[in-house]
Amino acid sequence: MNEQRFFRYLQERIGLDVESVGVPMVERALRQRCAALAAADLDDYWLRLQQSADEQLALIEAVIVPETWFFRYPESFTALVGLAHKRLAELAGERPLRLLSLPSSTGEEPYSLAMALLDAGISPGAFHIDGIDISPSSVAKGVQAEYGRNSFRGTDLAFRDRHFQVFADNHVLDERVRRQVSLQVGNVLDPALASRNGQYDFVFCRNLLIYFDVPTQQRVFEVLKGLANAHGVLFIGPAEGSLLARLGMRPLGIAQSFAYVRQAEATPAAPVRPLASRPAPAAPGRPVPAPPARPMPAPVAVAPPRGQGESESQLLADIARQANAGDSAQARASCQRYLQQFPPKAQVYYWLGLLSDTEGDAQQALTHYRKALYLEPQHPEALLHLATLLAAQGDEAGARRLQARAARAGRGAE
Repeated sequence: MNEQRFFRYLQERIGLDVESVGVPMVERALRQRCAALAAADLDDYWLRLQQSADEQLALIEAVIVPETWFFRYPESFTALVGLAHKRLAELAGERPLRLLSLPSSTGEEPYSLAMALLDAGISPGAFHIDGIDISPSSVAKGVQAEYGRNSFRGTDLAFRDRHFQVFADNHVLDERVRRQVSLQVGNVLDPALASRNGQYDFVFCRNLLIYFDVPTQQRVFEVLKGLANAHGVLFIGPAEGSLLARLGMRPLGIAQSFAYVRQAEATPAAPVRPLASRPAPAAPGRPVPAPPARPMPAPVAVAPPRGQGESESQLLADIARQANAGDSAQARASCQRYLQQFPPKAQVYYWLGLLSDTEGDAQQALTHYRKALYLEPQHPEALLHLATLLAAQGDEAGARRLQARAARAGRGAE
């Protein structure tokens, strides 16, 4: 097929697993770029692609669909604030904190980092944030720092009133926040990035792996480990923890933070006070944190007497609250109580799967994730976690198929 050379090019250039985003999507991007250049056919377009660095970037941008918003995974920002205060005390003014957001997309994540630290009373001179993304147009939009309503999601938008000015239909970010962030074009697989090894105290790299095959996933995380200094913290997406564990990193143990450190540095984290401006809502749908090293056995769930059961919404909120607080035993008991009182729900089986996953019971986790997908075949988080488990067991073909489904489901939902 004529398209195969383009698939190989994208894999070699940016590590893209074409199946993860879907072959039809890449084929559609090729048609768009052929039309934009008035290329006679794919052979003509291939020659133009080889001769133009600008067109190479244009094709990459046509394939990659950035999806981000401010304070996505808010518990990670809460955790960052506590860790940043501790690290600044250790540095004792020796240098400012250095943070990296990669991929930074259109700037929502690195600017969220800056707002969180400024709101926590950390002075502008005490930290700086680098944002790197492969897409020049995304970086340009981030530098412009004007955002529409799609960049603001959730119920707590108080930060928008503090840090943005309304202009026409957009919100323009204050210069005080923008000065803390440097945005630039770059590729996580570019060997030149190694010149920054050991520079960063905190590295944010989330939801990137669904585009990569397993060998590329491993390469990317080795790069991220290198960029973080010996005491650095790596913040990842909810579905990426299993791979980090195999690469010698351990979760810090801060609920819902998805924060990892090098194996030798992993110590129990002190409780972190939530940001006053962004309390973590007890909303269904968020993954649960890693359990303590020796989890308590789950209590036996006893169904309330008939007519005295909790409401469905209240029980779901309880599960999320317990999960967000790191109370795995109670979260598991509440899941079982839910299943005794109400019809089966995919999200509840997903929670049970993640609880088993983090406790090291892979077989039970597989069972729960598959039940979730039976009830809701396009449940994105269950797809990603099941894919990670299959990859860990050597079933790379199965993992790739699930990654592709998860990528399509995520784009459809968001």
